[in-house]
Amino acid sequence: MKEGMGVKEQQLGFSDWERSRVRKQNRQGEVPLEIEAVLPFSTLMKLMESFHPQVGPQGGRPPHGLETMLRIHLMQNWWSLTDDAMEDALIDTGAIRRFAGIHLAQDNIPDATTILAFPHGVEQHHLAKEIFKAVEQDLEEKGLLLREGTVVDATIIHAPISRKNEKRERDPQMHQTRKGNQWFCGMKGQIGVDKDSGLIHSVATTAAHVSDRVVAAELLHGEEKVVHGDVGYQGLEKREEMAGPEADCRIAMGPGKRRHLSDDGEGAVQRWVERAKAHVRAKVEHP
Repeated sequence: MKEGMGVKEQQLGFSDWERSRVRKQNRQGEVPLEIEAVLPFSTLMKLMESFHPQVGPQGGRPPHGLETMLRIHLMQNWWSLTDDAMEDALIDTGAIRRFAGIHLAQDNIPDATTILAFPHGVEQHHLAKEIFKAVEQDLEEKGLLLREGTVVDATIIHAPISRKNEKRERDPQMHQTRKGNQWFCGMKGQIGVDKDSGLIHSVATTAAHVSDRVVAAELLHGEEKVVHGDVGYQGLEKREEMAGPEADCRIAMGPGKRRHLSDDGEGAVQRWVERAKAHVRAKVEHP
């Protein structure tokens, strides 16, 4: 048995050996391999070495390694799994267990309560931002963040509107907003993405009713030559906080104005320009 970067490298069982003989990996097998190659686990472990997450009630299962729990937490986020679903995935899927450093014959599978305790501990110790900064710095050192341009975008994070909680009231940080003809309640996640690599370099959160333009300047690192955004960012270049950055704002044309463009001459050129803008903005859709 060998010791790696905090996650044990163990002898394969029969099921894992059979899986290793399969040449083609499914997506659950490919994603951990891709992340393993770029994520700076040694840096993250130094950052989190004083962090001791809760592992459930006394007398329960023995505590699991910090790196194992971090890897499980990452996978849970990649595939949007509940705590119970993550526990089931660790039991059923060899690729997920291998990435976490768990061997069925020798290790206990973290239960849903243990999996839930880890993000609570990260939140209590305010480590999420530090983890994000460490990953961003590592990507920049590897030359993956080119910083020539940024694509900004926002997405609505839904929140339950029920008042069945301890205070019998809605979370005051959650607000309603309308998108098209539909109403939503919750917050907004705002991100800045490198236009060439598609990697996220900045994150901000606001209440759902806050305009996208209000925090756009916070998503820029200041070295951009160009900023791309959808129609929600129209007028961004006129805002006071954008007076410093000299980036060219290439914001999408409103749908009403675009419908009235002619199919030839200047109208055709404008349509081509809008398609080119949309091609660049597509980098932000997946993250």
